[in-house]
Amino acid sequence: MDDVVALLAHEHAALGDLVGSLDPVAFGRPTRCEGWDVADVVLHLAQTDEMALDSVEGRLGAASGSWRQAGPVHSVDEGASRLVADQRGEDPQAVVMRWGRAARRLEEVLGTMDLSTRVPWVAGELSARTLAATRLAETWIHGGDVAEALGVVRAPTRRLHPVARLAWRTLPYAFARAGRTLAGPVAFLLVGPDGERWDFVPDGEPTTTVTGPAVELCEVAARRRPAAATTLEASGPDAGAVLELVRTYA
Repeated sequence: MDDVVALLAHEHAALGDLVGSLDPVAFGRPTRCEGWDVADVVLHLAQTDEMALDSVEGRLGAASGSWRQAGPVHSVDEGASRLVADQRGEDPQAVVMRWGRAARRLEEVLGTMDLSTRVPWVAGELSARTLAATRLAETWIHGGDVAEALGVVRAPTRRLHPVARLAWRTLPYAFARAGRTLAGPVAFLLVGPDGERWDFVPDGEPTTTVTGPAVELCEVAARRRPAAATTLEASGPDAGAVLELVRTYA
């Protein structure tokens, strides 16, 4: 099994440990996702893992239409919110089981396919390997939302490596999405949870460099922590813009 798929499976398992035996009161706790409780977050992950499975199995065109059944959507976030609202109300443990089935099947399919294969996703085509990384990132992000709602403190792990790399590799997309252009290549010189160096460097000389803890970079890219509240440091012409625009999701 490819490393990113194995790490995705571990992240799925970590979330499963959090939600596998919750009571109805815990499922109803509000999260930092505005308007969503814990059950809604798990439902969103079930829906998006199902969409990822549809993508790698060649069904995404038909499945993604469900986002637009109630009319046109103007953003990925709006489509996701609408789909949760449309399907909200099922027994939370049934939602957990639904998410678990989709997650396990996604791991199985990704684990047996050529991860260089291009597959469709909500913002265009990407490799199956990148799709696996985006699912890892989203599971980690929303796992953090659930953990916070439950009062659980999670320790960062090396599962964040593909998440940090995804944030670095998708900077051109993040800038283009904001109607801006990078002045030049960017390097991330990060420190992993165990103190190891995680350096993501371009082929050419970087014009902008970001340094600091990998977990903080991932939190900023997930829009779960403002850069000003971290120890991250950036230098170069795009220093402020990189920390403002970096992201790990569409």
